[in-house]
Amino acid sequence: MLRVAVISDTHAPRFWKSMPSAVADQLRGVDVILHAGDVCTPDVLDELSAYAPVHVVLGNNDGPDVAAWGAPETLELDLDGVRVAMIHDSGPKERRAFRMRERFPDADLVVFGHSHIPWDTEQAGQRLFNPGSPTDKRRQPSGTMGQLVLDDGALVSATIVQLS
Repeated sequence: MLRVAVISDTHAPRFWKSMPSAVADQLRGVDVILHAGDVCTPDVLDELSAYAPVHVVLGNNDGPDVAAWGAPETLELDLDGVRVAMIHDSGPKERRAFRMRERFPDADLVVFGHSHIPWDTEQAGQRLFNPGSPTDKRRQPSGTMGQLVLDDGALVSATIVQLS
């Protein structure tokens, strides 16, 4: 079984001065961390990597320093037999599932960010998951992040975690 923390849109240093304790609580014991972009400064990734290996994609507010840390525009990886694709901006919610299936036809799970709005839906066997933002909640009632449990090629659970 693989425990995965999912985070996005941390927007340091404007909103993420240092890791919020509620985020740190969610990171204890995870096996891997996925960051769906808008990190803004690579020191956030250094903080996260103290808990578990980090996979990250570039957001529209990320610069060359985040790319140099290892963030591509998109990423596809296998986590415990689950085919995961990552992208920062999946576009408007209308036809999102169609666009993501077209862009990542083999992915079981697509992780994205950008909107700061948590999103968890499945269509035609592909799960779409946006953890929201832990620090820049915009019009949401609280900051959020995600927790996934993967086991032997299956997504066992996907949870949006309210942080505040």
